Amino acid sequence: MPPIPPLFKLPIGPSGTITCTQPSQRVYLLTFESPPDNRLTPEFCGAFVLALDILDRRFKKGLVVTTSAIPKFYSNGLDFQSAFKSKSFFPEILYPLWKRLLTYPMPTIALINGHAFAAGIMTAMMHDYRFMNPHRGFVCLNELEFGAPLKAPMSSIFRQKLPNPNTYRTMVLEAKRFNALEALQEGIVDGLGMVPEVLKFVQEMRLVDKAKSGIYGQLKAEMWRETVGYLEDHVGSEVIVEDKIQGEKRCQEQREQRVTEWEKLKEHKGAKL
Repeated sequence: MPPIPPLFKLPIGPSGTITCTQPSQRVYLLTFESPPDNRLTPEFCGAFVLALDILDRRFKKGLVVTTSAIPKFYSNGLDFQSAFKSKSFFPEILYPLWKRLLTYPMPTIALINGHAFAAGIMTAMMHDYRFMNPHRGFVCLNELEFGAPLKAPMSSIFRQKLPNPNTYRTMVLEAKRFNALEALQEGIVDGLGMVPEVLKFVQEMRLVDKAKSGIYGQLKAEMWRETVGYLEDHVGSEVIVEDKIQGEKRCQEQREQRVTEWEKLKEHKGAKL
């Protein structure tokens, strides 16, 4: 089969690209390649949003599939240097991408061809459906391993979309790496396979025509209202988190004081004996 000519191609920084092809009528395949592992840099997020905007504004309504040209990785998450050196990264770069995916006016499918860790699996969760390569890759929330707290929308998307809260507990508190079959069994992904299997799923579910009425994005915005709210009100959610952190610090001080007083009392009673 000859290569499918691209509908368009966008640069990601100096060495990456997002390429849009059409493997089936009104099925738009966005393939990103940002070596070495598709980190969610500002350049990556900006190109991703632009690709979604182009499809929304210049092409017939259909369905969007996203995947990676790097066999080992769908996405390895955030690039911490670029993510935390600017206060604008989350509210102005990452969260707009996630909100765009979560409320996109067409069906979206993340084709997880390789590893999807941390913000990589979070990005996949912002899609309507997820397919996973049955032969390669793990999905994992590994924030526990590198000591990073989960921000509000990072947590809420799993609470809202996973069918079993025990699965989320395992993901967060054990940092378990799920292979494809485990991810399917736990409801993290909806199917296994690559592009042919995705196209068969699209046909069986008649997904290409779901956006015709023009209300698809609005329905999703209401379905996922909690996460959408966190993505929109970044400042408010951050204030809540900071208040909780300060409250926990005060509780820790009180706990330390109680234990210290107990130790003194114990020592005093021991001296009398």
